[in-house]
Amino acid sequence: MLLPRIAQARDQRPLRVMLLGQSLIQRAICDDGWPGMAAIAALLRRADVVFTDLETPIEGEGAGEPTRSDATLHHAPPAVLDCLRALGVTLVTTANNHAWDLGTGGILSTIDALDRHGIVHAGSGRDLDAAAAPAIQQTPHGGFALVAAAAGAIRPDAAAAADHPGVNELRRGVDGSLEPEDVARVLAAIRTVRASGATVLMCLHNHYWEPVQSDTPVWQKAFARACADAGAAAFVGHGTPAMQRDEFYRGAPLFHGLGNFIFQTRKADGAYGASAWQSVIVDARFAHGRFVDARFHPIRLDATKRGEYSSGAPELVPSGAL
Repeated sequence: MLLPRIAQARDQRPLRVMLLGQSLIQRAICDDGWPGMAAIAALLRRADVVFTDLETPIEGEGAGEPTRSDATLHHAPPAVLDCLRALGVTLVTTANNHAWDLGTGGILSTIDALDRHGIVHAGSGRDLDAAAAPAIQQTPHGGFALVAAAAGAIRPDAAAAADHPGVNELRRGVDGSLEPEDVARVLAAIRTVRASGATVLMCLHNHYWEPVQSDTPVWQKAFARACADAGAAAFVGHGTPAMQRDEFYRGAPLFHGLGNFIFQTRKADGAYGASAWQSVIVDARFAHGRFVDARFHPIRLDATKRGEYSSGAPELVPSGAL
């Protein structure tokens, strides 16, 4: 695996990283704005890195026809990336169960659009090697790397292969255990990019849900700890539209479920419970490739329907108000 040269920190200030829930953004809500937009953007722009999960394939030349026909179809114009950039987002994972909603062409049009907008990304690619490769954002305080994978609800043509574009899939066998070759591929990517000097974030978008969505699967906890053992400074889980408990393992925070940051759904009012409309922004600091500390900024999302979609816009709320 060939990696770019990792920039060395030019000063001793810790690397500041904002970790967000998933962004199901299907229209450019920044065009009209909302009451909490300025405060959200002011907070995020203080960071060196702002990370989210882009749950929306981006339309563009070469994108295919929709592969879903119900309210779970996700897709968006490139203008939503201007909105994310305006809010401060610099880094995204594209490994999720909706990456193929515009077919294989949609996976490629999303990659191309992110490149044009200058947003660093990992988790999908033109082949499996590219999908599994770390993405590195260079900052004045050192390189910050993302390794990303998706588990569960990945349709066959959505998975990357040696000769096929797609997402970096983490599969489970018939006995429920993770496929060893997939785990080995993820851990190797973490070890390699950590050895290059980067601070590493591992993100898993998981749809192998427990009966209670707020519960974290035992296998995910074991996988997250293995990622920390391999050199990840932090682990973030996405997939369930609800938060899950975090834990601390060998100096690394494991945020098993950060819920939603933007949530624009076509589903009817009341289709999701209150937990889908609240989350936190994790304001974390890292130094020398390791976690230092973090603050938590609670947010509330607007569940009001605005035409076809829920608004889904986030607003900072006082601690304890959720």
